[in-house]
Amino acid sequence: MKKGEIYEGIVDDFDFPNKGILLIDGEKVSVKNALPGQEIRFAVNKKQKGRIEGRLLEVKKKSPLERTEGVCPHFGDCGGCLYQSFPYEEQLKLKERQVKKLIDRVCGDWGFEGIKGSPVSEAYRNKMEFSFGDEYKDGPLALGMHRRGGFYDIVTTGQCQIVHSDFCCILRATLDYFAAAGTTYYKKLQHKGYLRHLLVRRAVKTGEILVGLVTTTQIDWKDEKGLELQGTKAEETKQRQAEQKLLDGWRQELEKLNLEGSFAGILHIKNDSLADVVQSDETEILAGRDYFYEELLGMRFRITPFSFFQTNSLGAEVLYETVREYVGDTKSKVVFDLYSGTGTIAQITSPVAARVVGVEIVKEAVEAARENAERNGLTNCEFFAGDVLKVIGEIEEKPDVIILDPPRDGIHPKALQKIIGFGVEKMVYVSCKPTSLARDLEMILDNGYRVERGCCVDMFPFTGNIECVVLISRIK
Repeated sequence: MKKGEIYEGIVDDFDFPNKGILLIDGEKVSVKNALPGQEIRFAVNKKQKGRIEGRLLEVKKKSPLERTEGVCPHFGDCGGCLYQSFPYEEQLKLKERQVKKLIDRVCGDWGFEGIKGSPVSEAYRNKMEFSFGDEYKDGPLALGMHRRGGFYDIVTTGQCQIVHSDFCCILRATLDYFAAAGTTYYKKLQHKGYLRHLLVRRAVKTGEILVGLVTTTQIDWKDEKGLELQGTKAEETKQRQAEQKLLDGWRQELEKLNLEGSFAGILHIKNDSLADVVQSDETEILAGRDYFYEELLGMRFRITPFSFFQTNSLGAEVLYETVREYVGDTKSKVVFDLYSGTGTIAQITSPVAARVVGVEIVKEAVEAARENAERNGLTNCEFFAGDVLKVIGEIEEKPDVIILDPPRDGIHPKALQKIIGFGVEKMVYVSCKPTSLARDLEMILDNGYRVERGCCVDMFPFTGNIECVVLISRIK
């Protein structure tokens, strides 16, 4: 088997998060986005150190598991969903097998309790970051998700099935308005253009919606005579006035929409970063406020544009109830919630703990956590801003129980060594990337711990992602 050669075969296994596995002439090949049971045609594009990777060229025959009705019209083009053609029950079985296989390699018998499905499998996401661009080079303006396997082309996802219909209405109204206005989008290679992203967040319980239009500060407007406006201060003032008129027009178009939810705020977010990220250099409120409220397990949370909050609100309740169950009764104990974000886990754990200490590197998230704890009447929570590696050594109290909910890439080895050094009897590790969890568990188990029980919680139906929760105990 050589690089560039083309083969055909049937996918008979699947590795996290999106790699179909085939056996061709006795050699194992992984092909991204090829699903179990599919008969595919692929080209070998990498072969090194005994590993062979292929690039999917064609699905010659669907898997017997695939459905023919109810599939999102954007599936295959949009890079967002992987399992759209699989019934939800089959998705759960597939994810459960993937995680079990990964963690089995590290732990052997780890008390695996299977997978918990999302309470809803469609219209579950409470946050989307849509990108502006074109569907093909020099094509008309598009707004949606990146095309599968592409970095530049954008697929307009006006009928996306994993978001509430309010998202789709806002997307279409925004696209129609700026397309009619002839507004330019930001081109990543040239670093020129205006429109970058559309950020939409919608609470499931309250129905409040926060919308942010992300643009550069580059303005190339023309005056009434069609002349370029640039250079002098007076001309810059005209440019800014023209920009404000454009933004006011967009806001007015949104406010005309007949939505099921209601706008908490409409924002203009300025971002001149060269990286393709959604962030704010400066945020202007065009209407309402720059936050909204969501409710989980009887508590109320204030969420700002860039606050971390689980993207599946109803699934988050399942996840956090699982965490609380694994933590158990800690009424006389101190709990550390590390990588605490806006403090949702800390606050949901606080009723069963003597005291909860949260540590998070994002200052905005820590401020939100403090406000949310006060709003929920919780007096036994305290939150610290800073890097876990540095902060945990400066806290006077020592934990009896540690909850870990790190970013996708897991915990830095030095930080993990410090965490292990507390010698607590119990840890609960929450992970949105099983491969990172498996890696970190190796170090934890090598230092006198064992996995007592664990499960998966599906927070991301139709995608390849999955949350895991494991209870880790010190070996006596």
